[in-house]
Amino acid sequence: MNDRMGRCIMGAALLIGLGAVASDWTQFRGPGGLGKAEGAAGLPVTWGTGENIVWKCELPGPGTSSPIIVGGKIFTTSYSGYGVSIDEPGEMEELKRHLVCVDRNSGKVLWQKDFKAEQPESKYVGRNNTHHGYASSTPVTDGERIYVFFGISGVYAFDLDGNEVWHAKVGSKTHGWGCATSLLLHQGLLIVNASIESEAMVALDARTGKEAWKVEGISKCWASPMLVAVGGRQELVLAIPDGGRERTSKLKGFDPSTGQELWACAGPPDSYLCPSVVSHEGVVYSIGARNNTALAVRAGGQGDVSESHALWSVRGGSNITSPVYVDGHLYFFHEKGKAVCLDAATGETVFEEALDPVPGLVYASPLFADGKLYVASQDHGTYVIEAKPAFRQLAVNTFKDDPSRVNACIAVSENRLIMRTDQALYCIGE
Repeated sequence: MNDRMGRCIMGAALLIGLGAVASDWTQFRGPGGLGKAEGAAGLPVTWGTGENIVWKCELPGPGTSSPIIVGGKIFTTSYSGYGVSIDEPGEMEELKRHLVCVDRNSGKVLWQKDFKAEQPESKYVGRNNTHHGYASSTPVTDGERIYVFFGISGVYAFDLDGNEVWHAKVGSKTHGWGCATSLLLHQGLLIVNASIESEAMVALDARTGKEAWKVEGISKCWASPMLVAVGGRQELVLAIPDGGRERTSKLKGFDPSTGQELWACAGPPDSYLCPSVVSHEGVVYSIGARNNTALAVRAGGQGDVSESHALWSVRGGSNITSPVYVDGHLYFFHEKGKAVCLDAATGETVFEEALDPVPGLVYASPLFADGKLYVASQDHGTYVIEAKPAFRQLAVNTFKDDPSRVNACIAVSENRLIMRTDQALYCIGE
């Protein structure tokens, strides 16, 4: 049996196993990276200190990575030692990362791994461009191992009990805006957007950490790659800056098993790309860039599909947050605090409404669950609106005893919300 066949069999077996566990939330934005918890019910609309908090677990430091859940365990990352305080950032040599494993039912810390950072790291300057910190990449799991990404310090694989399986480097470059892309698994391959570290997207063998394929020429791209099902196959889709002075980008589809480019389409007209794509029935929805563009492209093409497969492109998007598709509509939250709904078939704006009170910056991507959209602002609470093409804000929720920033997406497990702040991890339920 060759290596590729072995990876396919292992990936299929793991997908079957994971699919049977409804409480698992195994990657950035949950199943398929779509930001949706299908079938979730009875989720709270309101919560706060002393209300609908099942448990709270203090974390060893801040972080903007999102929690993942597998086999009754929650995993998240944090950092400490440097860049925690704007007034006193400390010494870069003291920077550490942490991988924390928490019992999903009790909130008790089961184990913690600490990592000394490779040096020199990107310098902390205190403004928002580095305020996200040094633990921004969401881990991923195949049900047997946990994979974490710490920029130039590399990619680590652990078993669920915290034993290190392997460690691999994917580049040595840094950027003033830091490292933020999240990991993705496909049939035994671990896919890493290492555009900062090596100007490449890299696939590692999930069993060994050895490089399986590499796509070069991807520079300054903070979006996470996503899988799109189309025509009986899966394509790996990523919005990629062109790299020229024109500040343009391309939306590209790749074969996730080999890294071969399948198709390309004109993307958002900018070179600063953070949002990840979502898809529905083979249509890819991409938003982003400082020009605030949203577009829809039918996957499954070959070569340049800008004319043949592009469905619509409109002004209106988000610079940071990723969208979510629900019942024929595309929802997203502009980082300055507006909720936006587009008709997914045409791109026509259904509503664009300001959240109340003004949330300040919104960098976390929204969650759809139980008929509602949940989105956390950095400093002014988590907003809840109805997931309907008529704007209705239901609540805004804060923790009186935890004013720390929130940049992470919310996860769902067994009809409870799992969210993290810079200070703590919370299980929220009625």
